[in-house]
Amino acid sequence: MIIAKNISKHFGKLVALDSINITCNAGECIALIGPNGSEKTTFIKSILGLVVPDSGDILFNNKTISKNWMYRSQIGYMPQIGRYPDNMTIGQLIKMMKDIRRENKNNIDEELLYSFQLDKMLDKRMRTLSGGTRQKVSALFAFLFNAEVLILDEPTAGLDPLAAEILREKIIKEKQKGKLVLITSHVLSELDDIVTQIIYIQDGKLIFHKDIEVLRTETGEQKLSKAIANVMAKTLINE
Repeated sequence: MIIAKNISKHFGKLVALDSINITCNAGECIALIGPNGSEKTTFIKSILGLVVPDSGDILFNNKTISKNWMYRSQIGYMPQIGRYPDNMTIGQLIKMMKDIRRENKNNIDEELLYSFQLDKMLDKRMRTLSGGTRQKVSALFAFLFNAEVLILDEPTAGLDPLAAEILREKIIKEKQKGKLVLITSHVLSELDDIVTQIIYIQDGKLIFHKDIEVLRTETGEQKLSKAIANVMAKTLINE
């Protein structure tokens, strides 16, 4: 579904992405992890067309995304920090998004609108909302148009435990529908029963891309955090 072929990106002398090769298939829930500054966000922005690689190509459903923005209508994106016009209400934002994405008007998914009880807050202006409620709005927009691919950047950050569980259940449900879900998170314990594959990037380089059950078998660890630590420890020793 999404294939990155030898993707490289430089910002001046900084090598942000170094010959990244990754294949992400439908029906997978993939954790994109790595330390701060590992350029995970640069890779995500490359998929979204917000960063143009210096070399290589990214394919979406076997078609290059270069000079082709229409594929974005099949991606639901939840940023780590959603920024919205302060004076607009939740209801106005939803209406605006539906007007912008009118080609998807017959394929709307408002489940999170009601699960998060945002339907009771439609007249509230964005400037009055807590960080957690803004995060709920971002989640709603990511899932609203029933996209084939969901890219979620630290999706549970700022959410209370109940809201985080609602979102986790929604992610699982969408994966079971055959969608591709890409998640970044620093809280690895949240991913244990969600993800099927792990992509680990460090310093702009792909360190490994493994099925989570293979990773558990190779390391003998069931918890994702311990399995990752095991792999990285071996990598440091081999260096």
